[in-house]
Amino acid sequence: MRKNILNSFLVTAIVFTLASCKAKKIIVATPPVAQQQLPETNKKLENLQALQAKDLSFNTLALKGKADLDIDGDINSVTMNIRIKKDQTIWANITALGGALEVARAIVTPDSIKLINRMQKTYTKKPFSYIYEFTNHQIDFSLLQSVFSGNTIKVFMNESSDLKFENGVWNLSGKKEDLVYAVLFNTLLKPAETSLNDAEAGQALKVSYEKYTPLNGGLFPSKLNLQSMAGPKKIALSLEFTKIEGNTNVDFPFTVPKSYQLIK
Repeated sequence: MRKNILNSFLVTAIVFTLASCKAKKIIVATPPVAQQQLPETNKKLENLQALQAKDLSFNTLALKGKADLDIDGDINSVTMNIRIKKDQTIWANITALGGALEVARAIVTPDSIKLINRMQKTYTKKPFSYIYEFTNHQIDFSLLQSVFSGNTIKVFMNESSDLKFENGVWNLSGKKEDLVYAVLFNTLLKPAETSLNDAEAGQALKVSYEKYTPLNGGLFPSKLNLQSMAGPKKIALSLEFTKIEGNTNVDFPFTVPKSYQLIK
Protein backbone atom coordinates (compact mmCIF):
# COMPACT_ATOMS: atom_id res chain seq x y z
CA MET A 1 0.00 0.00 0.00
CA ARG A 2 2.80 2.42 0.89
CA LYS A 3 4.44 1.78 -2.46
CA ASN A 4 1.24 2.86 -4.22
CA ILE A 5 1.11 6.03 -2.14
CA LEU A 6 4.75 6.76 -2.90
CA ASN A 7 4.33 6.23 -6.64
CA SER A 8 1.37 8.60 -6.72
CA PHE A 9 3.13 11.18 -4.60
CA LEU A 10 6.30 11.14 -6.67
CA VAL A 11 4.32 11.58 -9.87
CA THR A 12 2.41 14.49 -8.35
CA ALA A 13 5.43 16.17 -6.76
CA ILE A 14 7.29 16.28 -10.04
CA VAL A 15 4.50 18.14 -11.83
CA PHE A 16 5.04 21.30 -9.82
CA THR A 17 7.86 22.37 -12.12
CA LEU A 18 5.60 23.14 -15.07
CA ALA A 19 5.67 26.42 -16.99
CA SER A 20 5.88 28.28 -20.30
CA CYS A 21 3.99 30.94 -22.22
CA LYS A 22 1.22 31.14 -24.78
CA ALA A 23 1.55 30.57 -28.52
CA LYS A 24 4.57 32.12 -30.26
CA LYS A 25 6.52 32.25 -27.04
CA ILE A 26 9.78 34.16 -27.09
CA ILE A 27 12.81 32.10 -26.18
CA VAL A 28 15.80 33.89 -24.70
CA ALA A 29 18.93 32.01 -25.74
CA THR A 30 21.70 31.54 -23.20
CA PRO A 31 24.65 33.56 -24.58
CA PRO A 32 28.15 32.06 -24.65
CA VAL A 33 29.38 35.00 -22.56
CA ALA A 34 27.54 36.50 -19.64
CA GLN A 35 25.57 39.60 -20.60
CA GLN A 36 26.02 40.95 -17.09
CA GLN A 37 29.14 40.10 -15.14
CA LEU A 38 29.20 40.10 -11.38
CA PRO A 39 32.22 41.78 -9.81
CA GLU A 40 35.00 39.24 -9.33
CA THR A 41 35.73 40.32 -5.78
CA ASN A 42 35.77 38.71 -2.37
CA LYS A 43 32.44 40.34 -1.50
CA LYS A 44 30.50 37.09 -1.50
CA LEU A 45 27.33 38.56 -0.03
CA GLU A 46 27.06 41.17 -2.78
CA ASN A 47 27.48 38.51 -5.47
CA LEU A 48 24.88 36.27 -3.84
CA GLN A 49 22.43 39.17 -3.74
CA ALA A 50 23.10 39.94 -7.41
CA LEU A 51 22.31 36.34 -8.36
CA GLN A 52 19.12 36.40 -6.28
CA ALA A 53 18.08 39.59 -8.04
CA LYS A 54 17.57 37.48 -11.18
CA ASP A 55 14.84 35.41 -9.47
CA LEU A 56 11.41 35.52 -11.10
CA SER A 57 8.95 37.65 -9.16
CA PHE A 58 5.36 36.37 -9.06
CA ASN A 59 2.26 36.20 -6.86
CA THR A 60 0.47 33.42 -8.74
CA LEU A 61 1.18 31.10 -11.64
CA ALA A 62 -1.31 29.19 -13.80
CA LEU A 63 0.58 26.63 -15.86
CA LYS A 64 0.05 23.85 -18.37
CA GLY A 65 2.34 21.54 -20.28
CA LYS A 66 3.17 18.08 -21.56
CA ALA A 67 5.67 15.68 -20.06
CA ASP A 68 7.32 12.33 -20.63
CA LEU A 69 7.54 10.60 -17.27
CA ASP A 70 9.75 7.56 -16.72
CA ILE A 71 9.27 5.66 -13.44
CA ASP A 72 11.63 2.69 -13.26
CA GLY A 73 11.46 2.26 -17.03
CA ASP A 74 7.69 2.67 -17.27
CA ILE A 75 7.33 5.68 -19.61
CA ASN A 76 4.09 7.66 -19.93
CA SER A 77 3.11 10.86 -21.70
CA VAL A 78 0.85 13.08 -19.58
CA THR A 79 -0.61 16.56 -19.46
CA MET A 80 -0.05 18.62 -16.32
CA ASN A 81 -1.89 21.65 -14.95
CA ILE A 82 -0.34 23.62 -12.11
CA ARG A 83 -1.59 26.56 -10.06
CA ILE A 84 0.65 28.23 -7.51
CA LYS A 85 -0.01 30.93 -4.95
CA LYS A 86 3.39 32.05 -3.77
CA ASP A 87 4.43 30.76 -0.35
CA GLN A 88 0.92 29.36 0.27
CA THR A 89 -0.35 26.69 -2.12
CA ILE A 90 0.72 24.45 -4.97
CA TRP A 91 -2.15 22.71 -6.76
CA ALA A 92 -1.73 20.19 -9.57
CA ASN A 93 -3.60 17.68 -11.62
CA ILE A 94 -2.26 15.05 -14.01
CA THR A 95 -4.27 13.87 -17.00
CA ALA A 96 -3.78 11.27 -19.74
CA LEU A 97 -5.34 10.66 -23.15
CA GLY A 98 -4.86 14.25 -24.21
CA GLY A 99 -6.39 15.61 -21.02
CA ALA A 100 -9.52 13.45 -21.18
CA LEU A 101 -8.65 11.23 -18.19
CA GLU A 102 -7.57 12.66 -14.85
CA VAL A 103 -5.04 10.45 -13.07
CA ALA A 104 -4.30 12.40 -9.90
CA ARG A 105 -4.87 15.72 -8.15
CA ALA A 106 -2.92 17.24 -5.28
CA ILE A 107 -2.58 20.25 -3.01
CA VAL A 108 0.60 21.01 -1.11
CA THR A 109 0.86 23.78 1.48
CA PRO A 110 3.66 24.56 3.96
CA ASP A 111 1.74 22.46 6.51
CA SER A 112 -0.03 19.68 4.60
CA ILE A 113 -0.24 17.34 1.63
CA LYS A 114 -3.48 16.13 0.08
CA LEU A 115 -3.65 13.70 -2.83
CA ILE A 116 -6.43 12.11 -4.85
CA ASN A 117 -5.60 8.98 -6.85
CA ARG A 118 -8.35 8.59 -9.46
CA MET A 119 -7.05 5.26 -10.72
CA GLN A 120 -7.23 3.58 -7.32
CA LYS A 121 -10.14 5.69 -5.99
CA THR A 122 -8.18 6.66 -2.89
CA TYR A 123 -7.10 9.87 -1.20
CA THR A 124 -4.36 10.83 1.23
CA LYS A 125 -4.31 13.64 3.80
CA LYS A 126 -1.05 14.11 5.69
CA PRO A 127 1.06 16.81 7.37
CA PHE A 128 3.90 18.16 5.23
CA SER A 129 6.35 16.17 7.34
CA TYR A 130 4.94 13.03 5.66
CA ILE A 131 7.38 13.55 2.78
CA TYR A 132 10.29 12.98 5.15
CA GLU A 133 9.53 9.27 4.92
CA PHE A 134 10.77 9.53 1.34
CA THR A 135 13.14 12.51 1.21
CA ASN A 136 15.62 14.64 3.17
CA HIS A 137 14.37 16.66 6.14
CA GLN A 138 15.83 19.82 4.61
CA ILE A 139 13.18 19.74 1.87
CA ASP A 140 10.47 22.26 2.76
CA PHE A 141 7.76 24.12 0.86
CA SER A 142 10.01 27.07 0.07
CA LEU A 143 12.71 24.83 -1.39
CA LEU A 144 10.20 22.97 -3.56
CA GLN A 145 8.75 26.24 -4.82
CA SER A 146 12.20 27.56 -5.71
CA VAL A 147 13.19 24.42 -7.60
CA PHE A 148 9.93 24.32 -9.52
CA SER A 149 10.07 27.99 -10.52
CA GLY A 150 13.73 27.92 -11.54
CA ASN A 151 14.68 30.39 -8.82
CA THR A 152 17.56 30.29 -6.38
CA ILE A 153 17.02 28.34 -3.15
CA LYS A 154 17.10 30.96 -0.40
CA VAL A 155 18.42 28.71 2.35
CA PHE A 156 21.56 28.07 0.28
CA MET A 157 22.16 31.72 -0.69
CA ASN A 158 24.22 32.71 2.31
CA GLU A 159 27.86 33.29 3.15
CA SER A 160 28.30 29.80 4.58
CA SER A 161 28.04 28.43 1.02
CA ASP A 162 31.04 28.22 -1.29
CA LEU A 163 30.65 30.58 -4.28
CA LYS A 164 33.22 30.43 -7.07
CA PHE A 165 33.55 32.02 -10.52
CA GLU A 166 34.97 29.38 -12.86
CA ASN A 167 35.06 29.11 -16.67
CA GLY A 168 32.89 32.19 -17.03
CA VAL A 169 30.04 31.04 -14.77
CA TRP A 170 29.21 30.95 -11.07
CA ASN A 171 29.13 27.78 -8.99
CA LEU A 172 27.47 27.54 -5.58
CA SER A 173 27.98 24.54 -3.30
CA GLY A 174 27.77 23.49 0.31
CA LYS A 175 26.21 21.18 2.86
CA LYS A 176 23.23 21.64 5.17
CA GLU A 177 23.19 18.84 7.72
CA ASP A 178 23.02 15.63 5.61
CA LEU A 179 22.07 17.41 2.38
CA VAL A 180 24.87 18.24 -0.07
CA TYR A 181 23.91 20.83 -2.69
CA ALA A 182 25.44 22.29 -5.83
CA VAL A 183 24.05 24.94 -8.17
CA LEU A 184 25.58 25.83 -11.53
CA PHE A 185 24.51 29.22 -12.91
CA ASN A 186 24.47 30.00 -16.63
CA THR A 187 25.55 33.18 -18.41
CA LEU A 188 22.09 34.68 -17.83
CA LEU A 189 22.93 34.40 -14.11
CA LYS A 190 20.05 31.94 -13.70
CA PRO A 191 20.35 28.45 -12.17
CA ALA A 192 21.16 26.04 -15.01
CA GLU A 193 21.50 22.92 -12.87
CA THR A 194 20.64 22.16 -9.26
CA SER A 195 21.76 18.96 -7.50
CA LEU A 196 20.66 17.78 -4.06
CA ASN A 197 22.18 14.64 -2.54
CA ASP A 198 21.77 12.75 0.72
CA ALA A 199 24.22 9.88 0.35
CA GLU A 200 23.45 8.32 3.72
CA ALA A 201 19.74 8.06 2.90
CA GLY A 202 20.35 7.10 -0.75
CA GLN A 203 18.36 10.09 -2.05
CA ALA A 204 19.26 12.43 -4.90
CA LEU A 205 17.57 15.04 -7.06
CA LYS A 206 18.99 16.75 -10.15
CA VAL A 207 17.13 19.45 -12.06
CA SER A 208 18.40 21.18 -15.19
CA TYR A 209 16.85 24.10 -17.05
CA GLU A 210 17.00 25.10 -20.72
CA LYS A 211 15.55 27.96 -22.77
CA TYR A 212 14.09 30.95 -21.00
CA THR A 213 11.00 32.98 -21.79
CA PRO A 214 10.19 36.48 -20.47
CA LEU A 215 7.60 36.65 -17.67
CA ASN A 216 6.78 39.41 -15.18
CA GLY A 217 9.94 41.30 -16.09
CA GLY A 218 12.09 38.24 -15.45
CA LEU A 219 12.95 34.91 -17.08
CA PHE A 220 11.26 31.54 -16.66
CA PRO A 221 12.74 28.24 -17.92
CA SER A 222 10.66 26.86 -20.78
CA LYS A 223 12.24 23.42 -20.70
CA LEU A 224 13.08 21.30 -17.69
CA ASN A 225 14.65 17.91 -17.09
CA LEU A 226 14.53 16.15 -13.74
CA GLN A 227 16.12 13.00 -12.36
CA SER A 228 15.23 11.66 -8.93
CA MET A 229 16.41 8.69 -6.90
CA ALA A 230 15.02 7.50 -3.57
CA GLY A 231 16.51 4.13 -2.73
CA PRO A 232 15.65 1.74 -5.59
CA LYS A 233 13.04 4.13 -7.03
CA LYS A 234 14.24 6.12 -10.06
CA ILE A 235 12.32 8.80 -11.92
CA ALA A 236 13.16 10.83 -15.02
CA LEU A 237 11.01 13.67 -16.30
CA SER A 238 11.24 15.77 -19.45
CA LEU A 239 8.88 18.77 -19.68
CA GLU A 240 7.92 20.81 -22.72
CA PHE A 241 5.94 23.83 -21.62
CA THR A 242 2.97 25.16 -23.58
CA LYS A 243 1.32 27.77 -21.35
CA ILE A 244 2.06 30.10 -18.47
CA GLU A 245 0.04 32.91 -16.96
CA GLY A 246 1.46 35.04 -14.18
CA ASN A 247 -0.38 37.02 -11.51
CA THR A 248 -3.88 35.92 -12.52
CA ASN A 249 -6.74 34.81 -10.28
CA VAL A 250 -6.41 31.12 -9.42
CA ASP A 251 -8.50 28.64 -7.44
CA PHE A 252 -7.69 25.20 -6.10
CA PRO A 253 -10.62 22.78 -6.54
CA PHE A 254 -10.23 19.63 -4.48
CA THR A 255 -13.34 17.55 -3.81
CA VAL A 256 -13.03 13.94 -2.66
CA PRO A 257 -15.85 11.61 -3.77
CA LYS A 258 -17.57 9.89 -0.86
CA SER A 259 -16.79 6.46 -2.29
CA TYR A 260 -13.00 7.04 -2.16
CA GLN A 261 -10.98 5.27 0.53
CA LEU A 262 -8.79 7.29 2.90
CA ILE A 263 -5.27 5.87 3.08
CA LYS A 264 -3.75 6.34 6.52
